[in-house]
Amino acid sequence: MAMNMFQVKKDLCMIGERIWMKGFCAGNEGNHSVRVSEDRVLITPSGISKGMLKPEQVCTIDMDGTPLDKNSPWKASSERKVHVAIYKHRPDIRAVIHSHPPHATAFAIANIPLPEGIHPEAEVFLGRVPTARYATPSTDDLPASIIPLIGPETNTVLMGNHGSVSFDKDLIGAYYKLEILDAYCRVLLLTKQIGKANVLNAEQMTELLQVKTKLGFTDPRLSCAPEGCVGGKQNEPFLAMFDVRPMSARCECNGGEVTHQEGGVSESEFEAMVQSITDQIMAIGR
Repeated sequence: MAMNMFQVKKDLCMIGERIWMKGFCAGNEGNHSVRVSEDRVLITPSGISKGMLKPEQVCTIDMDGTPLDKNSPWKASSERKVHVAIYKHRPDIRAVIHSHPPHATAFAIANIPLPEGIHPEAEVFLGRVPTARYATPSTDDLPASIIPLIGPETNTVLMGNHGSVSFDKDLIGAYYKLEILDAYCRVLLLTKQIGKANVLNAEQMTELLQVKTKLGFTDPRLSCAPEGCVGGKQNEPFLAMFDVRPMSARCECNGGEVTHQEGGVSESEFEAMVQSITDQIMAIGR
């Protein structure tokens, strides 16, 4: 069945507004696209806020990234090379969203891999999220930094010092990945402020990945999860964030739990930390 091109353009505008309302992109940042045929992609234009996008401003490119709207005053996104590279690498993908979700981008800037075995929803809907090295935007180096990290089950990649790219079989699915990504990173940062993180053990992760498989999401980590392949060195940079005390105090990880054996925080520091978390939660709810 042929796609209704005008409806797809309206969907791109709707998702753009959601991205902008969520604060995942400021100004005219970000871009997203839908592959509508074997050789055609609808993609957002450059220089326009995704929260103010109109259907007639959506651009068309071919699978080489060549703009096809010869008489249009709007130019296709300068990041279109990333989109077509993903479509070529993964023919099952039909939608791509590149954005700058602030909490996730903070991890990309700090070059701290997203930890595993922390939050069930992140494990089910995102799985392992790799981080690409920094590459200059709008150059061939950017897709070259991302594509080698995309496996059959990958749906999200953090872009070093830049942002994220999420992709799925449809636009809504790609947007859900973006939203879940930033929500997970926000939870991680709040956990850091509390000062303690429990990590699921091998048995718990195995059971969770079995549930994930039953829900229709394959995950290659299931085969090695009983041996403890989830987490490990992947989690070390994040868990190291909890050791913020003087060097005389030590942070030990016992059974997946980060515990402070010496030192700790004072009562006033703890109260300030609780107040900070409360302020953030209240701000999110406004």
